[in-house]
Amino acid sequence: MRFDKKTVFENLNFKLKKGSMTALLGPNGTGKTTLINVLMKMLVPSSGSFEFADGVRLGYVPQFRNIDAEYPLSIAAFIGLNAPLIKTGKVKKIIKAQLQETNLYDIRNTRMGEASGGQKQRAYLAQALLDSPNVIILDEATASLDPVAKDELMRLIKHLNEKHKITVLFVTHDIPLAEKYMQDYLYLNHQKIEQGEMANFKEAYE
Repeated sequence: MRFDKKTVFENLNFKLKKGSMTALLGPNGTGKTTLINVLMKMLVPSSGSFEFADGVRLGYVPQFRNIDAEYPLSIAAFIGLNAPLIKTGKVKKIIKAQLQETNLYDIRNTRMGEASGGQKQRAYLAQALLDSPNVIILDEATASLDPVAKDELMRLIKHLNEKHKITVLFVTHDIPLAEKYMQDYLYLNHQKIEQGEMANFKEAYE
């Protein structure tokens, strides 16, 4: 990938196995977000190509974005923004299922502006789950969360991986969190990428 004369990365080769849990790691400015934008088809690579297996449905959870305390929508209504405008019985059932899946059902009527950071981030996850993805990209999704909320979100991600075999790509700078929950890593640095088992990461790079 190049922007003008600047090469962000080149000769990247990697595969994500179905049902895997992979951390995308690397220093700031190495192109992790650019790579995610390529995978999300928001950017076209300068050369080369990639492909997903047939039937891949992508879900995306962004970095934590705080919501104004006066934001009026309830958690349930906020999640429903990602659903069809006409809320049929089937759509309502799907929203309820994802509220339950993300442990938000009991507080579904709480206004998003009053929800904690962890609850808000789980609401973003629930939005992503409405489309029944089998691959989820977490783009610094635990940044700015307190340690309890981070663990809560990642336990939920692990549950989704184990129960629904959802493939996970987790962009993060939090190495201990990645070691705790991810099986594999992609390490992006010096315009190259390397892949391995998360258990071997520190030994290879520290």
